[in-house]
Amino acid sequence: MEKAIKRYWPVFLLPTLAAFLIGFVIPFIQGVYLAFCQFTTVRDAKFIGVSNFMKAISDPTFSHAFWFNCAFVVVSTLAINLCGLCVALILTREIRGRNVYRTVFFMPNLIGGIVLGYIWQILLNCVLSLMKRPLLALDATAGFWGLVILMCWQQIGYMMIIYVAGLQSIPDTLTEAAQIDGATPWQTLLKVKLPMLMPSITICLFLTITNSFKLFDQNMALTAGQPAHQSELLAYNIYYTFYGRSGPQWRGIGQAKAVIFCLIVIAISLIQLQVTRKKEVQQ
Repeated sequence: MEKAIKRYWPVFLLPTLAAFLIGFVIPFIQGVYLAFCQFTTVRDAKFIGVSNFMKAISDPTFSHAFWFNCAFVVVSTLAINLCGLCVALILTREIRGRNVYRTVFFMPNLIGGIVLGYIWQILLNCVLSLMKRPLLALDATAGFWGLVILMCWQQIGYMMIIYVAGLQSIPDTLTEAAQIDGATPWQTLLKVKLPMLMPSITICLFLTITNSFKLFDQNMALTAGQPAHQSELLAYNIYYTFYGRSGPQWRGIGQAKAVIFCLIVIAISLIQLQVTRKKEVQQ
């Protein structure tokens, strides 16, 4: 039986490989090709070169969405990871009901993004009305912080679970040795726990950065890019370009934006992984 498995293992690989090719590789290659075309459907695509990319780069809404998204990534990544780590540090102590608290913090991650977006739209608009401030659809700054609050509320619990797993994997002998040497809790955190947590930090940073760049459904439900495309993230800007603007030229421009977006996320993710993994090696 074992010899047969070793001999025919490619047969077992075929279903997964076929699904990967049909569901990802072929559409990805086709999507890159369509970025160089003008089209309304896949079958009437006409190759026009790099003009779609030039128009995408010169589109002021796309450049604004890029910088808006970068600011959102920085703020949300820092907030989510700092809060997630703080909650994990608290919930790894011997406190009553900590498993219940972990479950409560994790539950928002199970709710769909569209549902979360509409729930928080109602809540935040009510708060802004009571404060006599402009609503989310009328103030890009309010929309920005609304997206940050929503993202933090959904993601902190998920990152907390990863940090809890990392903290629990730290040998007790290390923290005990630090206490014997007279280290304060703050020194133990900085000199012992954080270095040992670098693999967890690498994973959490990667997830929060990529999730913040890919955010779409919450953006659509919470602000829909209002006012005047000022609260659009990159994913929603691409969606609006492709589906919200009339004319065959916008399909190709939207596809070009998607390719640029993909390259940006890949580049930033690889840089982040390289930097944080170096820290793991040094430790």
